[in-house]
Amino acid sequence: MLFNPSRQDARRFFFDTWSKSKSGQPLSDLEQIVLSILIDHPEYHPILENPEAFLEQEWTPDMGESNPFLHLGLHVAIAEQRSIDQPFGIRALYAQLALRHGDEHRAQHEIMECLGEMIWHAQRYGGGPDVNRYISCVRGKLGMGEEEQPRVNPNDASD
Repeated sequence: MLFNPSRQDARRFFFDTWSKSKSGQPLSDLEQIVLSILIDHPEYHPILENPEAFLEQEWTPDMGESNPFLHLGLHVAIAEQRSIDQPFGIRALYAQLALRHGDEHRAQHEIMECLGEMIWHAQRYGGGPDVNRYISCVRGKLGMGEEEQPRVNPNDASD
């Protein structure tokens, strides 16, 4: 998503996309992508059916449940990355994972683990996202080593 929504705005987008699809309203291109992700997650449909109860719901690690909106948002991020092949090569790595597993959803989850690890590392140790950490993790899922030439991280690039 090319904006910086609040937590409530992001959740409303998921709720609204689900509601529009159920009522047969036309969907934007992004909403169609999101809908395909929502359809692949029937375990979240009861949440999507009840926005009043879940708009402000907290999901913390000690609750033993993952945050469904974070999970769905990571799927959206991966779909966007694949659509523009950024970081460069992620589309091909995804295709290789999907072919290896015979399952696109499983490939997305493998990439999601790497994306989550990169985000966690950036939050824990400061600095921005490390594209080399991310790509190396995805390549590792395929039994590939690190790239020969390190990439310049977007936050490290000078103007």
